[in-house]
Amino acid sequence: MFDAYANDDDVLNVQGDALTLTNGTTRVTLSGTLALTRDKRGLAAALALKAALDSVVAKLQADPHLPALVKEEPDAKPGVVDNPFN
Repeated sequence: MFDAYANDDDVLNVQGDALTLTNGTTRVTLSGTLALTRDKRGLAAALALKAALDSVVAKLQADPHLPALVKEEPDAKPGVVDNPFN
């Protein structure tokens, strides 16, 4: 189950890797191209996408402090790693 905005780690692949939903604490990113064919495979992909988007909508609607706009920056700031060769 995709828990929208829960962490910066979860990734949901729909229909293999045709569509990828990447979780973040301030944004959920969708990338790829998904063809929803009129067959059982298309239905399974549509249901997976719907479940993920239902999670997104539920979290957004339930947040009483939803901002008008989030800052345009990545969810997790890159850290500094000591150079092991020094």
